[in-house]
Amino acid sequence: VIGSLDDLAAASLDDVKQWFKDYYGPNNAVIAIAGDVNAEDVLKRVEKYFGEIPPSPPIARQDVWINKMTGTHTQIAQDRVPQPMLQKVWNVAQWGTKDITYLELLSTVLSKGNASRLYKKLVVESQLCTNVYTYTNGSEIGQQFVVVAMAKPDADVEKVNALINEEMNKVITAGVTPAEIELAKTTYFANFLKGIERIGGFGGVSDVLAEYETYGGSPDYYKKIQTWVKAATPTDIKNAAAKWLSDGVYELSILPYGEPEAISSTLDRTIPPPVASVPLVKFPAVKQFTLSNGLKVYLAERHDVPLVDMAITFNAGYQADGKGKEGTAKLMSDMLTEGTATKTADQISSTETALGADLSAFASLVTNSISLKALKNNLVPSLELFTDVVLHPSFPQKSFDRLKEEQIIGIKQEKANPNRLAMRILPQLMYGGKNAYSNPLTGSGYEASVQTIKKADLSTFHNDWFVPQNASLVIVGDVSEAEIKPLLEKYMSGWKNKISTDMTMPTAKPITGVRVFLVDVPGAPQTVINAAVFSPAPNDKNNDALRLMNTMLGGSFLSRLNMNLREEKHWSYGAGARFYDTQNDGIYSATTSVQTDKTKESMVEVLKELKQITSTKPISPEEFAKEQNSSLLEMPGGWETNASVRSFLQNSLIYRKGVNYPSEYPGIIKNLTLKEINDAASAVIKTENLTWLIVGDRSKIEAGIKELNLGPLTILDADGNKVQ
Repeated sequence: VIGSLDDLAAASLDDVKQWFKDYYGPNNAVIAIAGDVNAEDVLKRVEKYFGEIPPSPPIARQDVWINKMTGTHTQIAQDRVPQPMLQKVWNVAQWGTKDITYLELLSTVLSKGNASRLYKKLVVESQLCTNVYTYTNGSEIGQQFVVVAMAKPDADVEKVNALINEEMNKVITAGVTPAEIELAKTTYFANFLKGIERIGGFGGVSDVLAEYETYGGSPDYYKKIQTWVKAATPTDIKNAAAKWLSDGVYELSILPYGEPEAISSTLDRTIPPPVASVPLVKFPAVKQFTLSNGLKVYLAERHDVPLVDMAITFNAGYQADGKGKEGTAKLMSDMLTEGTATKTADQISSTETALGADLSAFASLVTNSISLKALKNNLVPSLELFTDVVLHPSFPQKSFDRLKEEQIIGIKQEKANPNRLAMRILPQLMYGGKNAYSNPLTGSGYEASVQTIKKADLSTFHNDWFVPQNASLVIVGDVSEAEIKPLLEKYMSGWKNKISTDMTMPTAKPITGVRVFLVDVPGAPQTVINAAVFSPAPNDKNNDALRLMNTMLGGSFLSRLNMNLREEKHWSYGAGARFYDTQNDGIYSATTSVQTDKTKESMVEVLKELKQITSTKPISPEEFAKEQNSSLLEMPGGWETNASVRSFLQNSLIYRKGVNYPSEYPGIIKNLTLKEINDAASAVIKTENLTWLIVGDRSKIEAGIKELNLGPLTILDADGNKVQ
């Protein structure tokens, strides 16, 4: 009820005033007046002083909501307390019901007075506890029945719990005695009468009238409860206990923490422990062989666990869609697991589950891939399923219609999301509309282009690109060449090379000068900022130096961009820089989402960081040494799983770095120099050629962007078309 520190700290005076206006209205209040007064006179006074108060807005009221539990949930905590405490809680009936009335009478039987059941057993007879009490908490929409036992310091809390359970079970199975119920009734009425002896205060006349009017809808609702109390029988108590207390209990034990002490030490903790030199991690040896149909296979054996991970990759991603058919590669990939010549989507899924396998298809800008993770003992049937999906997709019409519609809906969602919208438009701005790399980075295409895609287009795409000569198969795990090669020959023997479309790697036209593009998203709560340049191909000789540089500029939480905009300025939840790779010229973009009123200022900071790293504030020796060492130490963890090894080798092949690159990579990173890092930054980050893509509420940010005078400002719509 009293809230949390964070919420209280965040609350403003206006919040408090609004709360008052919402809830402290006369239509949400009850006034109970008791004492030596004249009713008609009091009513006039109430009307005089309260009648002119305006009503509060309509208020939602929660109906009965009892969170009935099942089973036993146990929790143990420690604190600096002198004795253990056991608390048992059941969620029970709400205020003003017969059942809660019976449970309140039971509470008296269990713990009211020295002769009560639990007090007698735990405090008097066993002497395990210093006190025990029970209560219901009086809540309106659902209550709790609580037993609290304060155990002696040396008492066994489990034994205390066992005795409580024993007594509760007796009530549930045998009930209470007539004498006990009569004593509980007498206690109830005595407490009620003692309370209404007072005019006000808790339990006083005005308190009773107000409570029963508020929760029961009538100031004399207490008479109904008293009728239930008078008529209550031992059977009523037993039935209520069985219904609410026989299952669903939360047990909390608070145990003394004691006085643990640390050993004395003279250790100087301002000096980090020395780290011994770590040997370079070794990438698993890679074997190469070729199937009879020409498919190249790369195998890395790892026999630690009986799992096999594989992926077949085709050099045909979004860039292979063709003009006017953007979105085909993604839709085709999504359809691969929707059915084969012999299996439906449900059969594929159920077979995958039964085998304990993971089968998935994925398209990217550059490739289409199908991956499989299989248990060693189910490798044969898993491989059979895998090759069936790769070679014999049926592209069923019903699934095609559904996924096509979902892709169009997805495009609309992307255009409504500023971050996704930027990923759609940025490639157009960098490569131009005719370049194959200009397709949206999401791969979903355009609404108009997806509308034109036919089922036959997917079959054509598959026939053109899914051929052995255009593929590579990477396998990592608990299998040898002698085991896997015959299986691959068996299941892929009918897969032959066909005349395949040549995959050309588009080149990017150099961009000179600064360009600024703004996409208007009215009402956007944040502004998305991208500042992009072209990056060299991933197999460029300076690629690794460039990637390591980016870790320090924008590729990690501690990077300069993130520490500036998030940690120091508090304008963004996160800022960084990343690569969008192709097999040729890619995109390198600093990107962030910032609060709208800090758009201009954030662009200034992004530009400052990009300029400084190539001029007044290059990567320092300390930054370089820390990040270089961190990268080396992270490599073993980065290659921990079969999938991570497979992915690294797969990317080496996709981006034409060579099969030996993974084994050479640790040495490459270790031998990098600070000069190479800073030279790589200077070679790529040309702030005089930046392309800025800003997505946000134009009415709030355009003026500030213009004030920066970075370059000509072009307004675009959500499809990337020029507005003005």
